[in-house]
Amino acid sequence: MAEKIVLAYSGGLDTTVAVSWLTEARGFEVIALTVDLGSQPNLPAIRERALRAGASRAYVLDARQPFVERFCWPALQAGALYQGQYPLATALGRPLIAQLLVEVAAREGASWVAHGSTGKGNDQVRFDIAVAALAPHLRVLAPLRDGMSMTREEEIVYGRVRGLPLEIKPESPYSVDENLWGRSIEAGVLEDARLKPPEDAFLWTSPVDSAPASADELELAFEQGIPTAIGGRELAGVDLVAELNRVAGRHGVGRIDMIEDRYVGIKSREIYEAPAAVVLHAAHRALEELVLDAEAAHFKAAVAQEYARLVYQGKWFTSHRRNLDAYVTSTQRFATGQVRVQLHKGSAQVVGRSSPASLYQPRLATYSAGDQFDHQAAVGFIKLVGLPVRTQAEVQGTATSEPLLKDDGHVVEVGPGGLEGGLAEPVLAATLPGIVDPDLGR
Repeated sequence: MAEKIVLAYSGGLDTTVAVSWLTEARGFEVIALTVDLGSQPNLPAIRERALRAGASRAYVLDARQPFVERFCWPALQAGALYQGQYPLATALGRPLIAQLLVEVAAREGASWVAHGSTGKGNDQVRFDIAVAALAPHLRVLAPLRDGMSMTREEEIVYGRVRGLPLEIKPESPYSVDENLWGRSIEAGVLEDARLKPPEDAFLWTSPVDSAPASADELELAFEQGIPTAIGGRELAGVDLVAELNRVAGRHGVGRIDMIEDRYVGIKSREIYEAPAAVVLHAAHRALEELVLDAEAAHFKAAVAQEYARLVYQGKWFTSHRRNLDAYVTSTQRFATGQVRVQLHKGSAQVVGRSSPASLYQPRLATYSAGDQFDHQAAVGFIKLVGLPVRTQAEVQGTATSEPLLKDDGHVVEVGPGGLEGGLAEPVLAATLPGIVDPDLGR
C-alpha cells in the first residue's frame, strides 16, 4: 500500500504538477489540502483540479476567520513588525497552513506532508519547523526543493503530456503571495534596488497621484487591543480587515518598499501592500501611547521586535512565543478605546484618540489655568536625578573636555563631525551677553 502524503495545494502550476510527480516518481498516495486565507476565490474549482491531477482526496478549507483571530490579532497586539516595517502577512499564514496539514495527516493516517516552497526562501523554514513542533514524527517533503527540478516550461510540457488540468496564466514578472493581512511582491525588475517599483506590481493600492484629493477620516474601536468597529459599525475580524484594505488601499496607504534580512542569510528587496495592517498598527500604537505606562511601553517595544523575529523565522509553535503572548495579553488589559485615523495620499495619520483607561490627564499636562502639576516637586526630583551626575563631576571631572566657546569669541561648530567640525562665524556680545568680540570697536 502506498504511503500517504498531504500536500499543501494552491491550485497553481507547481502544485498541480507536484500531485502527479509525487504519485508517479515517489509512489505516494496524494491528499490535497487547499487553505483559503483570503486569496482563493474559487475553492470548488481548485478542489476539482486537485482530484483531476491525481489526488485521492482533496480538502478545501476557508480558514480566514482563524487566520485573523488567532494569528493576525495576536501579532497586532504585540506590535510585531519585522525590521519595523513588514507586518508579517505571509509569515503569519504559514503556521496555520502547517497546523492544518498536520491535522489532515492525522485524520488520513498520512506519514508525510508536503509544501510548494523552494530551497531559497523563508517559507520552507516556516513549514518545516512548524510541522516539527506539532508532529515531530511526520516527515516533510518539498518537491521544488527535493527532486522535482523543472523549469516552468518543463512543468507545462510534463503536465500536458499527462493531461493534467493546468491553469496556465500569462507568466507574471513577479513572485506574489497574498492573504487578508497583506500582499508580497518580489523578483523581476524589483530585484534592482535602485529602481522605483512599477505600478503593475501593485494591485490593492492606488498610486498617490490618482488617490482621492480629499481625505477620509476613520474612527477605529479597540477592545483589549483587538479592533472591533469602524465608524461605530461593529464588524467581524475578516470583514473589518477586508473593509480597511479597500478603503485605505483606495487612498494609496499600505505600500512598503524595504531591504529585508531573510532568515536563510541573504538580503532581499521586498515590496508589500498591507493597507489594513498598516492602518491598524498605527492606530493600535497610538492607543497604547495613551494607556501603557512608560516602563511597560519601553519594554514592550523590545517584546515587539522579539515577537516579530520569532514569527518571521517560523517559530510560532514555541514556548517562547507563548510566553511572550502571556506578557502581551497582560499589556492589553486597558487597550480599549477609539482612534481616529486620517487617510490621504498614501499616509495614515492618527489625528485623535481616547480611552476610558487613558493615562494622559490634561489637568497634569496643561500649561493653562487648571494646572495641577506640583512645580516645586520638580526641584527635589531634579536634585535626586542629577545626584549621580553631580557626584561624578565633582570627583572625576566633567565629561566634556572640549569647550564650545573660545577666548576670542569664536564658537566651535558642532556638526556631523562632532566638536572637530571647525570654527563658526564670530558671535557678537549683543548676541551672547558676556562674550566680548575682540574685533568690536576697532
